[in-house]
Amino acid sequence: MTDRPDSQPIAARISARLHRAWAVVLEKGPSQVQFWFIALAIGVASGYMAVGFMLSIAALQSLFYGSGDVRGLHSFAETMPWWWVLTLPCMGGLAVGFILQRFTPDARVRGVAEVIEAAALREGRVERRAGLASIAASLITLGSGGSSGREGPVVHMVGLIAGWVSNRINAGGVTGRELLGCAVAAGVAASFNAPLAGALFALEVVLRHFAVHAFAPITIAAAAGSVVSRVHFGDVTEFVLPSTSHLAFYAELPAFVLLGLTCGVVGYALMRSIFLAEDVGSWIQRRLRLPVILRPALAGLMLGAIAIAFPHIIGVGYETTSAALSGTLLLHEAIVFAVVKVAAVSITVGGRMGGGVFSPALMTGALTGLAFGMIATAVFPEVSGAETLYALAGMGAVAAAVLGAPISTTLIVFELTGDWQTGLAVMVTVSIASTLASRLVARSFFLTQLERRGIHLADGPQRYLLATIRVSAVMKAPEHPQAPGSERVRAAVHEALFVGASDTLERAMPLFERGGTDFLPVVRLRDDGPEVVGVLLFVDALRVFNRALSATAAEEHA
Repeated sequence: MTDRPDSQPIAARISARLHRAWAVVLEKGPSQVQFWFIALAIGVASGYMAVGFMLSIAALQSLFYGSGDVRGLHSFAETMPWWWVLTLPCMGGLAVGFILQRFTPDARVRGVAEVIEAAALREGRVERRAGLASIAASLITLGSGGSSGREGPVVHMVGLIAGWVSNRINAGGVTGRELLGCAVAAGVAASFNAPLAGALFALEVVLRHFAVHAFAPITIAAAAGSVVSRVHFGDVTEFVLPSTSHLAFYAELPAFVLLGLTCGVVGYALMRSIFLAEDVGSWIQRRLRLPVILRPALAGLMLGAIAIAFPHIIGVGYETTSAALSGTLLLHEAIVFAVVKVAAVSITVGGRMGGGVFSPALMTGALTGLAFGMIATAVFPEVSGAETLYALAGMGAVAAAVLGAPISTTLIVFELTGDWQTGLAVMVTVSIASTLASRLVARSFFLTQLERRGIHLADGPQRYLLATIRVSAVMKAPEHPQAPGSERVRAAVHEALFVGASDTLERAMPLFERGGTDFLPVVRLRDDGPEVVGVLLFVDALRVFNRALSATAAEEHA
């Protein structure tokens, strides 16, 4: 009884200090140490989100196919009635179509590309409503037999966590992007039990820079996500390689150069096939006036028809990837499975069923590498190592070509297999494949996706930053002393050299160049004609753009 009166003031003082600390975080942002603790919390939360997503996929696959083991899914599918294999992806697609029609504005599944866009243009905030719908759609797709990967949904899902934290602490652009990087690093690390690759994936693919100040919190988050994964699944690798893999070093390296070129072409073919399927699907949908809900359902029906003969396409494809890495497939099987997998992935993604492209790229690359290795070892047996080494190198090379991430992909291959002795072959193949593919597309699959939507991130900040600056934030009032005279303003409007207040500098700068003028009228369109509400001076636009470039350079080189 004597302790209780003393405890009340202590509790009150502690509560007051916590409130003051929270107020400082909201006003000035977290300190470095506070940020590390936030990164740790985000890493743990993102790790559990990734683990929960994987367990949910396994639960759905167990319900529908009788096996929750992704490494043996197609073997169970082979024993099922053909009509169930045919209709199950179709029913899953129907559910996906309903979700997308109801909860997304454009009936499109969100993934890694949208997270990259959020990092560059939205201060690290991803779409919440459409993002949650995309996660549900991808979960149903993978659980019902869709031929895609789980990394895209996981990356967007953990991005929601980062966005929520950023909103809670009123994080600015730099802090918001770093929190997003922490979440992505933890999600990838937990998904693949690959903490090093998770950290580098966030830096290389999402943030697209290697600033020193971002490295520590992102590494902390990746480690936390990996620990969560290992607590639930153990410290095991996704794939086990045969112990006979070895490299004949210098004599065999030219073959891996050729393999890199081959994988670059295969990666390009995989990406172009997906984009072609997307375009064809959209054309058919417009031509036949198909409801949004039917597009994923028809894609699922096509997948089911393929899966009757080739159940290897179902799900993420880890069983077939393992078979390729262990060399238990025949040459014609490796070639046919690779071609069919490309078709299945294109139908899944082009049909807007959901899921990612990383796991399919791993499977396609392993099959490509195995086929190449079988041919190479048969033609030059005296200077060739194990054909499974080619499968390992090919797996990393096609994935690197698709992701545009040679560094993190190389590390992911090492961490997925636990084989660090064949790094030279993998590095040569990955570097050549990613270099070739980046010349054929806009650097990567994700950046090409954004480029096709008119979002120009592949060209660097000097291009995309213009889209982040609104005319309304730069314009001056018509009566401002620096504003041109009314006669010049009317003449510019007559020549259609004007912008709206809601436009961005991405639209304004070409008009400056086309008209050779030092200003643009800012108008509001009305029924009786445009009404001038301000002027945009060329010197002001350049000044603001230069500040944005300087801030970006400071962030990337800090």
